[in-house]
Amino acid sequence: QLQASGGGLVQPGGSLRLSCVVSGFRLDFPAVGWFRQAPGKEREGVSCLSTWNDITWYPDSVKGRFTISRDAVKNTVYLQMDNLRPEDTAVYYCAARLTHSSSYALCQDGPTNWGQGTLVTVSS
Repeated sequence: QLQASGGGLVQPGGSLRLSCVVSGFRLDFPAVGWFRQAPGKEREGVSCLSTWNDITWYPDSVKGRFTISRDAVKNTVYLQMDNLRPEDTAVYYCAARLTHSSSYALCQDGPTNWGQGTLVTVSS
């Protein structure tokens, strides 16, 4: 199970941190990540981490602004989002791939497990 939180309203240029508490599996096994879906658009992977080698992957649209991290003790995955833009407005989902997987494969091919979404709105 993946439980996301931390969404809200933020002004352009602002920051927000999302959290995802993971239960039922250890964070040192799968790939975990964050996806988003904006109105009228397909869901896309925006930050993925393969926990077995700590390699991350980001699309160009968020590279340098988003950072995924994990706390193995708290079994929690974080998404730090800085310099937010209106086009970052979307419902954000945390997700995991419970098969041995790279971060790129998770973001491109999708997860085996989805969490519920949390809405991020970037607006002045």
